[in-house]
Amino acid sequence: MKKLFVLLVAAMFSLESLADEGMWLPSLISSRMKDMRSKGFRLTAKDIYDINSASLKDAVVLFGGGCTGELVSAEGLLLTNHHCGYGAIQRLSSVEHDYLTYGFWAMSRAEELPCEGLSVSFLVRMEDVTARLAAGEERKAIIDAAAAEGKGFHASIEDMYYGNQQFLFVYRSFNDVRLVGTPPSAIGKFGGDTDNWMWPRHTGDFSVFRVYADKENQPAAYSPDNVPYRPARHLPVSTKGISEGDFTMIYGFPGNTQEYVLSDAVDYIADVSDPMKIALRTKRLDIISAAQERDPGTRIQYAAKHAGIANAWKKWQGEVLGIRRLGTADKKREYEKRFAAWAADKPQYASLLDSMHAAYGRQKENYYLYELYAETLMTLEMPQMAERILKIKEENGDVAAKMARYYRDFDASIDRALAKAMLAEFVGRIPQGRMPQALADKIAQYGSADAYVDHIYDTSLAADAATAAEVTAEDPAAEFRSMVTANYPREYRARNLSDLKDIKRWYGPYLKALMEWDTERAFYPDANLTLRVAYGSVAGYEYADGEYHRCNTTLDGIIAKDNPEIYDYNVPQSLRDAWAAKDYGRWGCVINGKLTVPVCFIATNHTTGGNSGSPIINGRGELVGINFDRTWRSTMSDVEFDPAICRNISVDIRYVLFVIDRIGGASYLLDEMTLR
Repeated sequence: MKKLFVLLVAAMFSLESLADEGMWLPSLISSRMKDMRSKGFRLTAKDIYDINSASLKDAVVLFGGGCTGELVSAEGLLLTNHHCGYGAIQRLSSVEHDYLTYGFWAMSRAEELPCEGLSVSFLVRMEDVTARLAAGEERKAIIDAAAAEGKGFHASIEDMYYGNQQFLFVYRSFNDVRLVGTPPSAIGKFGGDTDNWMWPRHTGDFSVFRVYADKENQPAAYSPDNVPYRPARHLPVSTKGISEGDFTMIYGFPGNTQEYVLSDAVDYIADVSDPMKIALRTKRLDIISAAQERDPGTRIQYAAKHAGIANAWKKWQGEVLGIRRLGTADKKREYEKRFAAWAADKPQYASLLDSMHAAYGRQKENYYLYELYAETLMTLEMPQMAERILKIKEENGDVAAKMARYYRDFDASIDRALAKAMLAEFVGRIPQGRMPQALADKIAQYGSADAYVDHIYDTSLAADAATAAEVTAEDPAAEFRSMVTANYPREYRARNLSDLKDIKRWYGPYLKALMEWDTERAFYPDANLTLRVAYGSVAGYEYADGEYHRCNTTLDGIIAKDNPEIYDYNVPQSLRDAWAAKDYGRWGCVINGKLTVPVCFIATNHTTGGNSGSPIINGRGELVGINFDRTWRSTMSDVEFDPAICRNISVDIRYVLFVIDRIGGASYLLDEMTLR
């Protein structure tokens, strides 16, 4: 244990000049302070993370379970991405109150809209419990004791370095979160799927919420008597802006990276998994998009669903291109060859790679089967709803009340079309010998996969909210769901192929061996939706030979793309008017010789999913932007980070303030921020 601890510390201190790669644990950030200071950071490690005094960690939240947000006032005001708040905004919208299209701005606390089911979590503390677990303490006992420390507390123990180190994370969650403001989609989602993952980018991807607590500042369920939460720390906001080369730090909850996987995993991602998922989601998106174009109500109903499907769909396309461009798999194979030569005379490691390759060989088809189910049959809504109805009835619940929000955003005709497409893909792609016999029999009984789907959707009582309460276990949709879930290979469910137990068990000794061998490499734990620090600088990059992309975009670029004929590019008239009159207020500045408003910028911070909404903080600890994306050619950074081309994309905080002030007319919100 002592030797392992020394290895881990040495691995974190290695290569202080590492080129902006890494997602570092806040409690151990002092190991990176020398490098951070050399790049422009002017605060201390305790300013970033401290459990005895307020620190920057107290201004950062896990938003909704999959994004990040930041507190920007002493009264619970929170900023995150528009796309992170998209589901909540969509659920509050209707044809009569289309907040997606037209935006929403509360002009008083009384007008803020409660978001049912939305919560935020603050990290209270993190603790290395490796030694405690090794000494025999029970994992559950440690977690339960931590969760009992305060109201709204919950805890988890997460593995780092594939189990070589374990950390306890203690959180406090708040469940009364209200929408304060959101720009129109033509600002918050400007460019839609066309511009997603691309640079140059002109998206004002932000939304504004407020966290509420009881009168003792403790977590509480929604109540009109609740008051704005008073955070221990909130971020001051810089109005000075950023320039090429400026230090940037991102503080958030990155979700999933695989930096240490073998070539087997990279081959699977680029040659099998991503191509399959891209093709399947293309079919789903085509069906939903066609329905949305036909009807404004459907556009709202399926907006969040479409966005959720499309985001990863386009990311995977860039990931495949990036992996192939870098030759990641071949580089991994060369690295493994050199490791094998070093390990050859070490009995504890000599056969390690052989064992790992063999495990991948055993499990690739199984994981493919899991992904195929997850991207086809498990996505169908009506069978899921039938299953949910039966559970509500078992618990003697109110079906109409509990299912209302599901039916509000459901169209049986769209789901039927999706079911036909996904069942056909499932049948055509399933490995030989893995087809469930019960499903094959049903398809044979009705003559074809399409005919079987028609039978389900023609006869199921789950198709309509009016008859939902009459659904029984014999309902065709319920029967289909039961058959699918009975065959769904949940034993192979994992964040990625390398996380399967049969494979993952080898990565603990492999990482330990790598740290002994590759002493010049700086090791950081893979992302796992725990709070991390990444840092770098504002920087453009060479996109292609002779094509250099500058580090920022402006309002002029939005106007150049403006197109009233295309929903995603039809900007509000107020934005056109402000540009025409150069009515920018205090937010106008000269960029590239023109008076304009800054919109987005790129930097070299290492990010992934979950970092959406993360604060971009300058060297003085001030908020300068909100992270929302990566460039398309950066998406392979979950597997290999390329400092020459990997860039995260953020909305400039000055554009956020401009939109709140001049477009939303909600300048009173700026009065409660600390503007510097």
